[in-house]
Amino acid sequence: MVSRSIRNTLINIVGENNYLDSVEDRICYSYDATRKKSLPEAVIFPTTVSQVSEIMKLANRYKIPVVPRGAGSGMTGGAVPSEGGMVMVMNNFNRILEIDTDNLQAIVEPGVVTSSLHDTVEKAGLFYPPDPASMKHASIGGNIAENSGGMRAVKYGVTKDYVMGLEVVIPTGEIIHTGSKCVKDVVGYNLTQLFVGSEGTLGIVTKAILKLLPLPEAKKTLTATFSSMELAAKTVSGIIKKRIIPTTMEFLDKHSICAVEDFLHIGLPTNAGALLLIEVDGDADLIGKDIERIRAVCQSNQALEIKTAADEKELNELWKARRSVSPSLLKIRHVKINEDIVVPRSKIPDIIQKIEKIADKHHLVIVNFGHAGDGNVHVNVLSSNDNDELTRASHAVDDIFNAVIELDGRISGEHGIGITKRDYIELCIDKPTLSLMRQIKKLLDPNNILNPGKIFP
Repeated sequence: MVSRSIRNTLINIVGENNYLDSVEDRICYSYDATRKKSLPEAVIFPTTVSQVSEIMKLANRYKIPVVPRGAGSGMTGGAVPSEGGMVMVMNNFNRILEIDTDNLQAIVEPGVVTSSLHDTVEKAGLFYPPDPASMKHASIGGNIAENSGGMRAVKYGVTKDYVMGLEVVIPTGEIIHTGSKCVKDVVGYNLTQLFVGSEGTLGIVTKAILKLLPLPEAKKTLTATFSSMELAAKTVSGIIKKRIIPTTMEFLDKHSICAVEDFLHIGLPTNAGALLLIEVDGDADLIGKDIERIRAVCQSNQALEIKTAADEKELNELWKARRSVSPSLLKIRHVKINEDIVVPRSKIPDIIQKIEKIADKHHLVIVNFGHAGDGNVHVNVLSSNDNDELTRASHAVDDIFNAVIELDGRISGEHGIGITKRDYIELCIDKPTLSLMRQIKKLLDPNNILNPGKIFP
């Protein structure tokens, strides 16, 4: 446990109501969406940047691990206190400080829920594109830590494309500022992008300047079903070749379609081999033409059925179906190993074929869905709690990652590395590059106290 004197100092910094160390409270902050668990020694809720700074100075002096935490929705164990110490919960940093309609920017604190930011800026006629599946509860700080993407990434990019500047407390307790509100800024190193995607290992974000866009005037959504994933993937390539960049191009494989239909009962075609969910946005006069061009590409690739959402109710049902894939899989098996591989989008059929062979090899059900437009596939290896099946599932993940590398892909597209993928990172990063990353970590965090045990094997 944290010593009595350090405990008293921490309480003096944040107040008694913002310090927890009962077993019950510590259990609540011992895990994230991976369900991997490790008990912290204390949980602390700072309310100001100066408090974060003082906590980090104290932790650095006594070499106490600190794990920053947002909503705990991460999929690779980034918020799990795997080496004990303190969990620093950033929920009190939950203000949208400014919506600048002149410069199309927002200044926000890290505890702001992503969907809340969406709602607020859209009322001002503006648009913040990153939309991770967990956006209803995930926080901006977590999105920055993981460089979150989402369904709109094919057209609009990911979190790193919208972070213009940051206020960060580094492990030694110093408060630094990176970037600015200026669109053009080449003063010094681009430290902003160093912290985006660093998984809370280099600093604790306490404020962010985010770029906004004008809110698109209109949008239309189309679904197309195919007899095979190969035809669906050819359709995706065909749409891009026509110089059409949809807002989203999502796919569900045959297992996903059946799982969602069993879960929601909304009339999805369970005899289909694949389903594409495609949305376009922009000028009301133009998106109708884009939808018709997309429809033509689908028809040329032997689509079984093509539908355009007729109204808001039907539109919401389609997106509810897409966002329900992951929870629906738990009806098939109790254990779900969720990976988010990424390959060049032209190679989606290849990786799906390889995964199907891996599933047969290990006698498992493996379900695939995700972002066809940017090659990001959410691979779900399903298992029971049977030890033999769990072992086969683990071997299947090894095979999947090796197949990804063979296709010039990466083992993570938007979930990060954390603790679940750290032993695989050398598949993607050569030793000199990994060594340089370790040196950067050592420079900013000489005592290895900030989120230790993450990323590096």
